[in-house]
Amino acid sequence: MEFTSSYAQGFARVAARVLPIRLAQPDQNARAIIEDMAWLDRQGVAVTVYPELCVTGYSCGDLFTQQVLLDAVQNAVQEIMSASAHVMSLVIVGAPVRHRDRVYNCAVVIHRGDVLGVVPKVHLASWASDERRWFAPGEDFGDDLVWIGEHGSHMDPGQLFQPRPGLIVHAGFGEDMWAAVPLASEAVLAGASVVANLAASPAAIGQAGRRLMMAEAASARYACAYLWAGAGPGESSTDQSWDGQTFIYECGDLLGQSERFPAAAAGTVADIDLRRLARERAHRGQHGSTHLGTVVPSDPANQSPGSQTRLVVTTCDLPAGDIGLLREVDRFPFIPSDPHRLAQECQEAYDIQVNALVQRLSSTGNPKPVIGVSGGLDSTQALIVSAKAMDLLGRPRSDILAFTMPGFATSDRTKNSALALMQALGTTYETVDIRPAANQMLADLGHPVADGKPVYDITFENVQAGLRADYLFRLANQRGGMVIGTGDLSESALGWCTYGVGDHISHYGVNAGLPKTLIQFLIRWVIGEGLFDETTSRVLTTIVDQEISPELVPASDDAAMQSTESTIGPYALHDFFLYHFLRLGEAPSRIAYLAWHGFHDANKGQWPSSWTDDLKVSYDLATIRKWLAFFLRRFFTYQYKRSAMPDGPQVSLGGSLSPRGGYKMPSDVSAQAWLAELTNNVPGEDK
Repeated sequence: MEFTSSYAQGFARVAARVLPIRLAQPDQNARAIIEDMAWLDRQGVAVTVYPELCVTGYSCGDLFTQQVLLDAVQNAVQEIMSASAHVMSLVIVGAPVRHRDRVYNCAVVIHRGDVLGVVPKVHLASWASDERRWFAPGEDFGDDLVWIGEHGSHMDPGQLFQPRPGLIVHAGFGEDMWAAVPLASEAVLAGASVVANLAASPAAIGQAGRRLMMAEAASARYACAYLWAGAGPGESSTDQSWDGQTFIYECGDLLGQSERFPAAAAGTVADIDLRRLARERAHRGQHGSTHLGTVVPSDPANQSPGSQTRLVVTTCDLPAGDIGLLREVDRFPFIPSDPHRLAQECQEAYDIQVNALVQRLSSTGNPKPVIGVSGGLDSTQALIVSAKAMDLLGRPRSDILAFTMPGFATSDRTKNSALALMQALGTTYETVDIRPAANQMLADLGHPVADGKPVYDITFENVQAGLRADYLFRLANQRGGMVIGTGDLSESALGWCTYGVGDHISHYGVNAGLPKTLIQFLIRWVIGEGLFDETTSRVLTTIVDQEISPELVPASDDAAMQSTESTIGPYALHDFFLYHFLRLGEAPSRIAYLAWHGFHDANKGQWPSSWTDDLKVSYDLATIRKWLAFFLRRFFTYQYKRSAMPDGPQVSLGGSLSPRGGYKMPSDVSAQAWLAELTNNVPGEDK
């Protein structure tokens, strides 16, 4: 596999284009299309759709029945067909086609010097145009042939076109978007991954927004890419105006759109993710009929008997090397980059957590939440969620029993932050110093630290982590409480928790569905929205700005505080890896490819509005490769910890690691195959 090639990584470049047309001058329009095809070929485009009736113009009226115009269309399509021999793209143009003494509004599908098929429009427009005056409605013609070039081409509204594996195109029309039962629904169930919509929808106030809404919904419902190319400049303004709108959606996500009312050639070019589409469909289990027939373009008689859908297979030559990636790669896939959507989803995340905790407390006799508060991100999130749960239940926040439990490496800063936060929220709080008990346990174990030797190994760390959990459970027993876990999704994925009596276990893991980066965003959002008073917000700002640290190993006088990310790698990368592995099932090499596009240049792409400049970091491929291997090893090795994790709510569509309703994986499986795939397909050396 060529690592830098977007096509090798499962993407396909597609285009929705609009050109200034000359009404009733097919030869001029054909030349414009041919010139545009050559430009798109240099961009490496595999599928291009132009507007409805773009060879003549949509607004020709009664001229559509004129012999002169129809003969000119025949010649123009043959010119486009001949020119297509020299470009890689499968091209879909709109043209009136004469067949059996009737005229049809058609999508003509052209590739490599041939007309692969002709798709007649079934749902003719009537509300803003009188298409039935000029065109016959398309029916399921089956084996009817229409002659444009040397070979006859099937005229069939249901046929699909495959220029390369996974890229299966349905050519539809704008009116189909508004049909009660769109033809596209049958096409995607039969396997189409791309709906290419040739449109001629006239401009009207609010119409552009409605098109976007309908396409977004269709692409999400069908799990497909949706291309729209609308008629634009050059159309007659006798009774209507034409805005030349183009856009591309994928699974409900807008990949790009062009400006309306263009004065020159315009359009949208984007890279659609064929592997994402295939995965979404596999999860739903409804797409991909088993009755697809196959027809070779040069031999239309080679149609599989009894097939209900014609699949026309051709070969698209792929561009060599790195042609870039024309789509935004979210650095933080658990978090939307759009600020309005971010605010909405942050609110929803809090609502999910708060209501889940309310339900658990209500169903277990309303115990008091017991929380160990370290002054770090996770315990802060758990504490403010618990505070909102108390508000929703109508209980005083003093019912929350919060404890700070300083150990050998607890800094004054985090301890003070924990105390300040508990005070500001109005919880009941106490300090339980675990060091005497830890010293006793270390001495009982015969650990070198008991003799004054600075041996800060895993036993030294886990003695502290285990004692904190032990104290919390016994405090809950003593005071009628329930231990609220603070561990998050990122830590579960990496197995970064002390198994059993440690931060691994609790009565309810309220943060179980939140990755570390999302917790950072949520706390920043709480500050920005002013959900708590000014004093609380100041404490939250101090907490979210500090280094992430377990604070288990004492720092020497000249050393920095123990850093989690220095040990296990950047959480931004690990959360990126987790999303693409867990939610999308990506191969390691493709995860590395996407991570490189997302992180190699801090100056490119969109960062969240709350992200300060010092947080906008970049990572080279070697760094990404190193930490991805680390992630894979730990994810597989520590599955046994996740098999025994406590209850906790899923929050994100990115997924859950719960062994009950989330990711299910045997505890004894090896990461060897995934590490080999990474090593074999991503440039670099193992470290």
